[in-house]
Amino acid sequence: MDIDLRFEPVTTERWGDFEKLFGPQGAFYNCWCVALRLPHAVRTKMQPSERKAHMQSRIAAGPPPGILYYVEGEPVAWVQIGPRHDVPQFNSPRTVSRPLEESDAHDPSIWAVSCFFLLPKLRGKGLSRKLLGGAIDYARSQGARLLEACPIDHVKQSKSVTLCIGSTAIFDTAGFEMIARRKDGRPLMRLDLHA
Repeated sequence: MDIDLRFEPVTTERWGDFEKLFGPQGAFYNCWCVALRLPHAVRTKMQPSERKAHMQSRIAAGPPPGILYYVEGEPVAWVQIGPRHDVPQFNSPRTVSRPLEESDAHDPSIWAVSCFFLLPKLRGKGLSRKLLGGAIDYARSQGARLLEACPIDHVKQSKSVTLCIGSTAIFDTAGFEMIARRKDGRPLMRLDLHA
């Protein structure tokens, strides 16, 4: 499907678009994309309004924690992307997405693409590759050296909520290489943006 997607970094000026895209449910189950920003014990005790406020504060603080995608001026998708250190739970020693080297979690040139959200009406139409392509372009434009992800190998259907972390297939197509596999079905993948 040929849909013209335009992306913009999410800033305070774009908060209204972010809020509109995430809707009354805060994207997936009132997450408001804080799952990789806050420890499980903290975020599960928060009310949805508190998670929303946390993300609004993070966006206001800058730099942009991700990018919004637009079709004909309307927000239709979000990709959380930025330096690894901006998503602390992505670096937790207990997760499959933990960095190869501890220092990677603090290196501002090593980025992570860690979450995707696309309006339900547009899922299953092959847009994930375009979302990832925009994320790669953005990371490169911001001086990232390496871009990492920890996608999932298989899901039962292309509209699955678990695809918020992305499918391995789209990362393979974009040239990412597996650098670790700590759990079946969840490779840690990397793209060298200077190659």
